[in-house]
Amino acid sequence: MTSYPFLNPAFFQALQQCGATTPETGWSPCHVEREGAWLPLYGRNHSRGEYVFDFSWADAYQRHGLAYYPKLVTSVPFTPVVGPRWLGDWSPDALWQAVSEQMTAQQASGWHLLFPDQLSREALVELPLVSRQACHFRWFNRDYADFEGFLARFQSRKRKNLRKERRRIQEQGIQVERRRGAEIQPDDWAFFYRCYASTYLKRGQMPYLNEAFFATVAEQQGDQLMMVLARDGNTQAPIAAALYFFDDTQLYGRYWGCLQERDCLHFEMCYYQGIEFAIEQQLQEFDPGVQGEHKILRGFEPVITWSMHHLREPAFQRAIGDFCEEEALHVQRYQDEARTLLPFRRDGV
Repeated sequence: MTSYPFLNPAFFQALQQCGATTPETGWSPCHVEREGAWLPLYGRNHSRGEYVFDFSWADAYQRHGLAYYPKLVTSVPFTPVVGPRWLGDWSPDALWQAVSEQMTAQQASGWHLLFPDQLSREALVELPLVSRQACHFRWFNRDYADFEGFLARFQSRKRKNLRKERRRIQEQGIQVERRRGAEIQPDDWAFFYRCYASTYLKRGQMPYLNEAFFATVAEQQGDQLMMVLARDGNTQAPIAAALYFFDDTQLYGRYWGCLQERDCLHFEMCYYQGIEFAIEQQLQEFDPGVQGEHKILRGFEPVITWSMHHLREPAFQRAIGDFCEEEALHVQRYQDEARTLLPFRRDGV
């Protein structure tokens, strides 16, 4: 059985060894291990790379003369995917005691648990945590035999639009292929990293991860990796790459980039190739990454994701509780509206 890839100790070790999660980058590891159970924990002096936005909370602390940082965070750094958030058996009391001790030791303002799955949330329901909601998009496998079976659920006009997008790849002479594990060659990894880094450099930012991280992950978790490569059919020059993780039930679209802008290339590399792979491997869900309402018209359904928070300052804990309660109403309305935009036929077929 292939387990959730982002709690593999090799993944966290790769992040730390490549320098992505160190005190110098604002990720100070203070993981807790007790009797074979392990809880990832970081002391943070900023909130970048988390994808649960609490900058307004930090500002409010500052306005009241209080320090929001350091704070403690349990998450998979730079990886906003839902899943389990600890290894082994933690009783709620033991976990809370471990976190409380670290909050005191680190003089942290609080603890933030990001993107826990339902089992993790249910295990902690009695703890003094505020739940916060967000809306992301997910593709679900309805026992499709192939990509055409998926398209059969679409309304006619929207099905034609999607086919047109895929046809544009062929019309531009772009060749696309998928490679798994050992099929991914060193040259592929070198090219992929150029693409990945380019998505940050175009925005004037340095990438979170370096080549050493991907080399380690390829070595340690290669059997859970799938890469999509695109080439110019005329010159055979590679032009784009996307990297996915997967386990027995889910596909996770994580990193992508291109060296040439081509019409509909992002949709093909990051959505349609992933859907095809998920259908072929009989995976149940495909998480393509955060943000992007354009996913709705391509069959990705709005789902609620969660984070859980505790601030040691009682007044602020009450304030974020009120804030999250009001915010949840807006998130749920947004989800309801997004559902009305899905491209599927109304007859339920």
